[in-house]
Amino acid sequence: MKALIIDDEDLARMVVREHLAAHPDVEVVAECANGFEALKAAAQHHPDLVFLDIQMPKLDGFEVLELLEAEGKRPAVVFVTAYDQHALRAFEAHAVDYLLKPFSQERFDAALAKARVIGAPRPGASQLASAAREGKPLERIIVKDGPKVSVVHLDRLDWVQAQDDYVLLRTEGKNLMKQQTMATLEAQLDPARFIRIHRSYLLNLDRLVRIDQDSKEHREAMLRDGTRLPVSRAGYQRLRELWEGA
Repeated sequence: MKALIIDDEDLARMVVREHLAAHPDVEVVAECANGFEALKAAAQHHPDLVFLDIQMPKLDGFEVLELLEAEGKRPAVVFVTAYDQHALRAFEAHAVDYLLKPFSQERFDAALAKARVIGAPRPGASQLASAAREGKPLERIIVKDGPKVSVVHLDRLDWVQAQDDYVLLRTEGKNLMKQQTMATLEAQLDPARFIRIHRSYLLNLDRLVRIDQDSKEHREAMLRDGTRLPVSRAGYQRLRELWEGA
């Protein structure tokens, strides 16, 4: 069994490595201090098992897992963290186990035993894109294009367009494509900031200047940068309800 250890703390990685020393059939193929290192190591070594911290710089553990799954390289995952508030979300992501620091050799061995029996879920099983994020809206969106990973902060997201099973994200003058449905993404966004103005468009309300309407009730949203997006009758009603409730 090939294992990957991902934690931004040197001591935490050392503890996992020492516990694994009691299991000679498990080979530690790499240790990583952040999410970007983890993605590179996973692509190189194809681990069977990952010991994954949650709160890390650059990419958190759930974002790493989402990107691995998007590539069809989902290994078995044991979360290793000092924070118990992530436990529900970890099991929604179909983690094998959740180790709360500090943990004993016995507790570690039990988690490893589960990994041997359960193994990795089939690709797509965790449904990370639609998993609850502890009741909080997304703060950023992670997009992978080949070896490149982009982090889109939502205050820099102008609008979203549905394109079959993908969404086009417009941010800072660039278009990024992410394999995710519009409905799934919409459910994760703050409804006070992002409104479905058309069946194909979600708009960041901060970018809206005005709504233009011609004599045939054809409506368009005028954005700060001059972009025009279609506004459906239902989308216009959503905007009116939001304005009236403000």
